[in-house]
Amino acid sequence: MTQDSIAQFTIQPAIESDIQTAPDHDLPAATTDDIIPLLIGTTVDRVERELVLHTLVRCNGNRTRAARMLGLSIRTLRNRIRLYAAEGIDVPAPCD
Repeated sequence: MTQDSIAQFTIQPAIESDIQTAPDHDLPAATTDDIIPLLIGTTVDRVERELVLHTLVRCNGNRTRAARMLGLSIRTLRNRIRLYAAEGIDVPAPCD
């Protein structure tokens, strides 16, 4: 399995009610034992970036919900988003 195959798994969120879920893709729920081997060799910065970006997508761009789910302050999340945008990474647009 490659690092890109991480996207094949879904992780059950801690606060299910805070998420506007995307359409069900019938993906199996992953356990820590499934995910950790895929992450070995990946930098912490990349793992964090992917987690932030996927959480933003899952929250339909809602920064407040994403920050709450990630356990970050909204300011920290905004700083991360600015950093990613400066690196040329597409960041989901905020919801209206």
